[in-house]
Amino acid sequence: MIRVLVVDDDFMVAKVHSGYVDRTPGFGVVGVAHTGADALRAVRDLRPDLLLLDIYLPDLDGLAVLRELRADPSTVDTDVVVITAARDVDTIRGAMRGGALHYLIKPFSYAALRDQLQHFGSLHQKLHQLSQRSTAGQEDVDDVFGARPRSTSSLPKGLTAQTAELVEQALRAHPDGLSATECAQATELSRPSARRYLEYFTETGRAEVRLRYGGTGRPERQYHLRG
Repeated sequence: MIRVLVVDDDFMVAKVHSGYVDRTPGFGVVGVAHTGADALRAVRDLRPDLLLLDIYLPDLDGLAVLRELRADPSTVDTDVVVITAARDVDTIRGAMRGGALHYLIKPFSYAALRDQLQHFGSLHQKLHQLSQRSTAGQEDVDDVFGARPRSTSSLPKGLTAQTAELVEQALRAHPDGLSATECAQATELSRPSARRYLEYFTETGRAEVRLRYGGTGRPERQYHLRG
């Protein structure tokens, strides 16, 4: 069993990601942390094999956590996959230079995380097999450093990354929330299309739904972006 620590400042998102990990054969969540300090403490106490690390944390940011992990001999063996909404190049570069194995941009589907977990599991097994030998050949090294899987399944069929980003921008521009009709108007999508993206954001923990009550009739679902 590969032991995973999930770090995210949003309790609901952490719960969703923990569920993704527990659904993946061979992986189990050993702990959850919501701040950078708690993440560092949990890594030292629990010694997980893999850390799913958010960037936007209320105290230390994820890159600072990553640097501290790499500087501490007692935590250097824990591998890291960054999971974040951060899209800027400096953060991506910082994660790469800090030794992160991969970088997943929120929101992502279970399939996208599962692909990375399975890749890590394969890598973990290969390194364990190599550790039983005194030396490795170039073929072994090429196998370990081979191409990573691409996140081709990051969105369900029928949804596109470009439109998902458009919907996310609309939600960011309306911090008080949007209904499916209002989102459709803001993005120039049809109402059913806008609702599909909004529901996907909700299912993956990227957004939450609150009921907005009017004067008469049924309450309206209002979507609010998390984080």
